[in-house]
Amino acid sequence: MISTDEQTRLASVIGDVEDETSGEIVLVIAEQAGHYRAVPLLWAMLAALVTPWPLIWLTDIGTSRIVLIQLAVALALSLALSWQKLRFALVPRSIKHNQAHEAASREFLRRGMTRTREKTGVLIYLALAERHAEILADTGVADRVDPQIWIGIVAELTATIREGRMIAGLEEAIRRTGAILAEHAPPRLDDVDELPNKVILLD
Repeated sequence: MISTDEQTRLASVIGDVEDETSGEIVLVIAEQAGHYRAVPLLWAMLAALVTPWPLIWLTDIGTSRIVLIQLAVALALSLALSWQKLRFALVPRSIKHNQAHEAASREFLRRGMTRTREKTGVLIYLALAERHAEILADTGVADRVDPQIWIGIVAELTATIREGRMIAGLEEAIRRTGAILAEHAPPRLDDVDELPNKVILLD
């Protein structure tokens, strides 16, 4: 997904920007937000349902042979469509978006973003297969920041990723997020690092 050196580089950027704020940034990069295992089966079953009609109308094939052909079509398609790239291509964009958003929300809770002292945790979530990025902020930040600002950071990040510069895009997203946190959650004298700075990678 990304090299060890790149992970270290990103973790260092997170640490640097957190020195200027009491907020916390967590970066999660998922290879994919969902597996969509039902997709091959669904398409295979739909094709199997359609298969008999032209055979009934245009041929003299018996019912038992048609049933066998249906089963063969269903099996062949379910196997062929299990190929990851093809499977993802068949999933509607809206479903992939919703799946990635749900995964980001789960990670927000799982990574303790709601447990910081002043509710100033921010999650940067990236699902590579879905080409989806999202920033989620806890109430201590979200209540003070226009949501369009996060949307702008995400738009810039995804544009940079499309150019093949994912690490540079993530670094910039982290820095821009850090600047927002520095403005709305300045550092305290008793500040401690509440969440790990390491990059969290998910298969």
